[in-house]
Amino acid sequence: MISLYDQIGRQVELKEVPKRIVSLVPSQTELLFDLGLNNEVVGITKFCVHPPQWFQNKKKIGGTKSVKYELVKELKPDLIIANKEENLREQVLPLYNIAPVYTSHISTLEEALTMIEQVGALTSKGAAAQKIIQTIQQDFSKLVSISYQPRTAYLIWRDPYMSVGNDTFIHHLLTRCGFQNVFAGQSRYPATTIDELLSKHTELILLSSEPYPFREKHMDEIRQAMPHVIIQMVDGEIFSWYGSRLQYAFAYLSSLIENISQLIVLRSKS
Repeated sequence: MISLYDQIGRQVELKEVPKRIVSLVPSQTELLFDLGLNNEVVGITKFCVHPPQWFQNKKKIGGTKSVKYELVKELKPDLIIANKEENLREQVLPLYNIAPVYTSHISTLEEALTMIEQVGALTSKGAAAQKIIQTIQQDFSKLVSISYQPRTAYLIWRDPYMSVGNDTFIHHLLTRCGFQNVFAGQSRYPATTIDELLSKHTELILLSSEPYPFREKHMDEIRQAMPHVIIQMVDGEIFSWYGSRLQYAFAYLSSLIENISQLIVLRSKS
């Protein structure tokens, strides 16, 4: 018997190690792979692009917010893995009639590490989970935040522009890097405008690669309206995937901090 309380306070009880798992969350799908699972994972979403061989071969059960109940039921899972933010409550609740559901709820690095530990426990991959956790902890202990802390807007959407509030995992990583989130006083994903970004004295705009695929033309569009702001494209998976992808975050974030520091110095001299 495996029993624990998930991150929304629900008890998850498994009579034995799960042999058929459905994952509704891309970052946690990748975690299952990195824990050493393979045949045990029988269903994923159409957004679970890592690892590519699973994306190509595993059964798709819809999207993160368009889960197909009947497809999940057909797979006869003995564990379903969900997330409070990425999945819709009204779609997840009926799944409890199919199998035990583990739901994560993550807005900090510490909560991400707890999720990794719990998923490792549920899948009997505790040792592999601890190895991933130790790597992430050691790396983040070495992360040096930017010395000049620019007023920053991290944009995840366009038309309308949308940013991130203080109860998001992205905000937590921004803070770890030393970037001052100009939307720290708001929650979730507030809509914004160029005029508001100007009124907040924004100095740095980070354009995420997901969920909206920002491109160079979007940088140019913003630059025309805000010529004195530093604009940088960033890897959305690093900032928002709270599973085993965090093993790669240190190198990426360190490089980003160094690059932006250099841009700030150059801007101050111009």
